[in-house]
Amino acid sequence: MTTPPESAAHPRFAEALRELGLGELIAEARRFPEATRTAAEAAAAIGCELSQICKSLIFAVDGEPVLVLMDGSSRVDLERVREELGARKVTRAGADVVRETTGYAIGGVPPFGHRTRTRVLADRSLLEHDVIWAAAGTPYAVFPMEPKALVAQAGGTLVDVREHTS
Repeated sequence: MTTPPESAAHPRFAEALRELGLGELIAEARRFPEATRTAAEAAAAIGCELSQICKSLIFAVDGEPVLVLMDGSSRVDLERVREELGARKVTRAGADVVRETTGYAIGGVPPFGHRTRTRVLADRSLLEHDVIWAAAGTPYAVFPMEPKALVAQAGGTLVDVREHTS
């Protein structure tokens, strides 16, 4: 089954939405002529707060890929991720690992519907909004979703792994 041409979502992500019973989200995805690769670009294009963007970030945790879902206005604290998972080493995964793990390029990684199943940590800051926006499989498309539902679909564990500034 292919995605209708009017859909903004990446065809593979649209198919994942259908398989999860979330086909209605395909029509809600928005495509922008300019990239929404960064949280700031996405927030500007949508017209929402930076913290309403859900970043899907892949980290190498003791060599294994782990997805961290973080609000767009915050940064991931690698030490907190390390402590949360009882790991020795946490680093940002390279572009090749991101694509191999998720099936998508950096800047377009959705929060679920990936090529492989990974452990998912979701920062509690995502729950501060009624609706958040996440990448729909391309750096040009996003979709809205209620945060608790998004975390549940991603199989995420709620944690506090954002950097706290003093």
